[in-house]
Amino acid sequence: MKASDTAQNAPVIVGAGRVGRSLAAAIPRAGGEVELRDREDGLAGLAGRIVLLCVPDGEIGAVATSIGVAGESPALVGHTSGATGLEALEAAGAGGAFSVHPLQTVPDGETDLSGCPAAIAGTDDHALEVAGGIARMAGMRSFEVSEEDRAIYHAAASIASNFLVTIEQTAAELLGGISVESPRSVIEPLVRRSLDNWLERGEAALTGPIARGDEATVDAHRRALAERSPELIGFYDALADRTRAIARGGSIR
Repeated sequence: MKASDTAQNAPVIVGAGRVGRSLAAAIPRAGGEVELRDREDGLAGLAGRIVLLCVPDGEIGAVATSIGVAGESPALVGHTSGATGLEALEAAGAGGAFSVHPLQTVPDGETDLSGCPAAIAGTDDHALEVAGGIARMAGMRSFEVSEEDRAIYHAAASIASNFLVTIEQTAAELLGGISVESPRSVIEPLVRRSLDNWLERGEAALTGPIARGDEATVDAHRRALAERSPELIGFYDALADRTRAIARGGSIR
């Protein structure tokens, strides 16, 4: 195959943000080829190509529409959103749609995605195969998530990543409020050990007053928060209720 043919068959990444640049860097490292375009570079010449949109969720539909208006239908079009359904890609007029969502926090365009899990979906077997192939080319491990489960999948991902930061930042701010210096450094060993214990033991890693049934200590926590940070009472109560359910072996199903 000529080099020009190989380049023509390479997936086109549209969107040079953090995810787009990280994927575009990862694929060549695995021996593949990829074409990275900024959205402003134009959407011409996409007929018959495999196109992956790495744009903000709210822009996926608009970019797909622009591709469709251009009249050069891709062979397949995909996106990297975890929460957005494949129907957002319909206006592109492609032969099929897919998604590849790296289950990883991507803070910059040089994020190493090797070994990262990736949720994939496709409108048919071929689209799903292409999604899995792109994941493999980027060194990621793919797993399938159905369209009807997409919102739950993304809620779980947000809880695991975003809410973890929220919880630890809240704890650090409480410590900072009582003049503990470098609160992140102070709680780092606790956070790391708790995460390691959960990875090893699952829900059996749960410790603390709620797991012990020590409601007197929980009440003391609530009184202290009511005095110092009353806006956190609801936050604490919601987490305490969920922790009680886990301690009892309760299920969310």
